[in-house]
Amino acid sequence: MGLARRPPNGRALHLAPPFLLDDYIPRYQLLSEVDASKKRSLAYAHLRNCNLCPRLCGVNRYETTGMCLIGDNVKVNVIAPHFGEEPCIQGHNGSGSVFFSGCNLRCTFCQNHDIAHQRNGFDLTPEELAQWYIKLQDVGHVHNINLITPEHVVPQVALSILHARDLGLKLPIVYNTSAFDSLASLELMDGLVDIYLPDFKVWNKATSRRLLKAEDYASTAVESVKAMHAQVGDLCFTGDGIAKKGVLVRHLVMPGKEAEGEQIMKFLAENVSRDIFVNIMEQYRPDAHVGKPKKRAKKDSTGQEGQEEVRYADINRPVTKEEVSVVRKAAEAVGLWRFCDPPRHDGFAI
Repeated sequence: MGLARRPPNGRALHLAPPFLLDDYIPRYQLLSEVDASKKRSLAYAHLRNCNLCPRLCGVNRYETTGMCLIGDNVKVNVIAPHFGEEPCIQGHNGSGSVFFSGCNLRCTFCQNHDIAHQRNGFDLTPEELAQWYIKLQDVGHVHNINLITPEHVVPQVALSILHARDLGLKLPIVYNTSAFDSLASLELMDGLVDIYLPDFKVWNKATSRRLLKAEDYASTAVESVKAMHAQVGDLCFTGDGIAKKGVLVRHLVMPGKEAEGEQIMKFLAENVSRDIFVNIMEQYRPDAHVGKPKKRAKKDSTGQEGQEEVRYADINRPVTKEEVSVVRKAAEAVGLWRFCDPPRHDGFAI
């Protein structure tokens, strides 16, 4: 476990050694042809018997689909330079984002439910996907390739990265995940991913069962984040302030769930690293199924319909500044210090 490194005046320097890189070569560029061939074989095998994500559907994705509803090709909603990520990810030119349709979770509050819960988009083979990476690099001049919600298409993603390497890809790969990943899928991605961007959502089983439809979410995320950190370590940057390798953990603070956020921060500090980079996010909004009307309300004794009830009423509001502050203070109390904060100057936030 790393110890927080602060200069004498107490100012947190994210770009100080050991977090500063002179240069960086993506990990997939260092992969031997033998290891690349092994990963291709594993990817094809997983597609024929899909037990790679924690759902363990066991289907042959060349013939049918499992929980994620995606077959042997990926379904992509948007591919474009994206400027809605952390400053160290998007930089000046944007992050080359690939928004995959489908998901292996069923979050009732999903902020991207039109993409994750619906099969909207266009189908691509791994080879076609690789060609899009090259377009993002050569035409978009993006800082990285950002794979958003890839947990259910890991075999196809692995094949696409290996093919893109042969086509001349030289950008870092960002694996932007819900953290509901199996250790087997992360093993397949080892050597292909440079930056892991897990969103650790909730801590309690009851919460994940009700809101994510996955009772084992937290226990899975705990092991996933530890495996990610074992592969790439703490977040490191080049001198321009752009992240090149490491783990950046997100946590979306939710209404009334700040105690779960405190537990997540404690886990990160005590079991992963006190130098881990954390983004405590406050942009939660009621979405997807939250706030939708329940079944038609029954009439009261006067014959009038009662007040209409809504689904998931307890999270049918934005978070407060106080709730966000509770999680931030808990993170600081356990020794975390590398946060994604807005700049204290008028310049660019890197």
